[in-house]
Amino acid sequence: MKTAPIIPARVDFSGAVPSAPDFGDLYHAPFGAFAQARQVFLDGNGLPGRWAGRRRFVLLETGFGLGNNFLATWAAWRDDPARCERLVFLSIEKHPLTRANLERAQASSPEPALAQQLVEAWPALTPNLHTLDFDGGRVRLMLAFGDARDWMPELVASVDAFFLDGFAPAKNPDLWDDTVLKQVGRLAAPGATAATWSVARSVRDGLTAAGFEVEKRPGSGGKWQTTVARFAPRHRPPVPPGRLPIAPEARDVLVIGAGLAGAACARVLTREGLRVTVLEGGATTAAQASGNPGGLFHGTLHAEDGPHARFSRAAALATERELRRVTPALPWLQWGLLRVERDPEGLASMRTLLSRSGLPADYVQALSAEEASAKAGLTLTQPAWFFAGGGAVSPPALIAAWLAGAAQAEGFQLRLNAPVAALKRDATSGRWSAMNPAGEVLATADAVVLCGGIDSGALASGWTAGPAWPWGSQRGQLSGMPQDLTPPRLAMPVAGLGYALSLPDGALCFGASTDAGDMDPALRASDHAQNVDRLRSLLPSETIPEDMPLAGRVGWRSLVPDRLPIVGALPAERPERRAEQARFWPRQPGLMVVGALASRGITWATLCAELVAAQLTGAPWPVETSLAEALDPARFAAKAHRATT
Repeated sequence: MKTAPIIPARVDFSGAVPSAPDFGDLYHAPFGAFAQARQVFLDGNGLPGRWAGRRRFVLLETGFGLGNNFLATWAAWRDDPARCERLVFLSIEKHPLTRANLERAQASSPEPALAQQLVEAWPALTPNLHTLDFDGGRVRLMLAFGDARDWMPELVASVDAFFLDGFAPAKNPDLWDDTVLKQVGRLAAPGATAATWSVARSVRDGLTAAGFEVEKRPGSGGKWQTTVARFAPRHRPPVPPGRLPIAPEARDVLVIGAGLAGAACARVLTREGLRVTVLEGGATTAAQASGNPGGLFHGTLHAEDGPHARFSRAAALATERELRRVTPALPWLQWGLLRVERDPEGLASMRTLLSRSGLPADYVQALSAEEASAKAGLTLTQPAWFFAGGGAVSPPALIAAWLAGAAQAEGFQLRLNAPVAALKRDATSGRWSAMNPAGEVLATADAVVLCGGIDSGALASGWTAGPAWPWGSQRGQLSGMPQDLTPPRLAMPVAGLGYALSLPDGALCFGASTDAGDMDPALRASDHAQNVDRLRSLLPSETIPEDMPLAGRVGWRSLVPDRLPIVGALPAERPERRAEQARFWPRQPGLMVVGALASRGITWATLCAELVAAQLTGAPWPVETSLAEALDPARFAAKAHRATT
């Protein structure tokens, strides 16, 4: 998916109803935004009655605007005793409001408490799918910022009701063209409905072509007629196997591994109402790189906004939201991160790149050396990228917080000293068993998520089609300058070639070395020396003592050559056709993986867990399909097929 800078909406508040000068149209009907939402969209889709008793109900809106349709729907859900367990509201907006304009637009909201929560959660205006949770996660708002013609083909969701909104077709034709309406049919769940205030012939014909039965209904309050539709297609193309839910009826899941990936999956899956058992082979959680005393999280920026940059940005934004949620359970958390540029004269090119990307200041800023020094609390000699939503946290503490949260759910178990040597699947029941080295059954469940780092490759062997995943193990040695050496004190982490961060006790943590395939567990003086050299490239040399005794820790990261994680369901067999595309590979029912998080475990774990949970249960995916394919375990098999054809 090709991204473009997000241009915020211009809103004219001078009239009785806010308007959009760039489109020459009002944001809602004069008789009231909530009245319009109830009459046109809720009543037109048979709501709230249709969501009664449902486990999950999914809506999709074209044109978020001022957010009134979402707020009215949330209020209706809240007030309905027979409401569904979870409400998911997908909405696309090419020109989202700034936070200030959203607050102004909602200043007189009929639901001030809900409106304030929306304003407080409003995300950075980046071209991403932003997932915002309310009501303890029971109400989820998924905001896709960008052009609907780009986003609709990229969404994976089974939508129960569509709110076709936006400015009038004559003034905003792109939102109502055949590309968008065709995707409405692709995304529609069986029995889905759609509603809109527009009765334009082109809209009705587009819905009919998409497989809907369309009718006009009498309107009110200045709307003479509205359009409602019910999905009743004569034929539906088959969904590629890689887009189908892996185990939508699953009730219990085994998570193998209790590092960052496993703990994040436990938290997300229990939130989805699943019973989770975490099996950890070691005596403690956070045994490998997840056990470092401090770790970084932050986004990134590249001239070409390719899959790596887009995924890292989406993951960083998801991590920022998650860390703000769990902050009370963490002993320490540093906000803000500086990533220095090697070229001391590179500020001009940095600002050119930032301007071209259109990324907002609340995501990333390009700072001079002087500005960066003020943030760091120490003199830096290079300009730096500043990520306000980045920072540092204790990985073991974060893992503990996630597992403690999961432990609040019914049926959760954490079992230490429970090494898994093999997996078996019962052909009759479809349930999976985890076996220990003696061949004994440790636990059984409807689904399994492999989160054991490079060991996941051995467990997947025999269950995955195509070539073995190109796992690599990378040794990393961390160095620590204890408090009694009076190390330099940083106000926030500084990264570049290596990184440095100040721990709560005043010690300085820095490093880390990177040695592929090296399994030496011993601390090495040569690696400490390398880490000190990198530290001197980041911080003033006079603040770093000579010949100091250093503490340290050795851990191993798992990664693959394309430097992206492996996330999703394992491919079960080679498809007869279109094997060059990962989405067409059939999947092992209920067997998934989150791995190869490399040195970005804190940044990536939350979004990876959210994606696995959505793929498992059939919930809307939290990333676009082109990003999910870049992470897909079947990508290696698809690539191997392309190389032979």
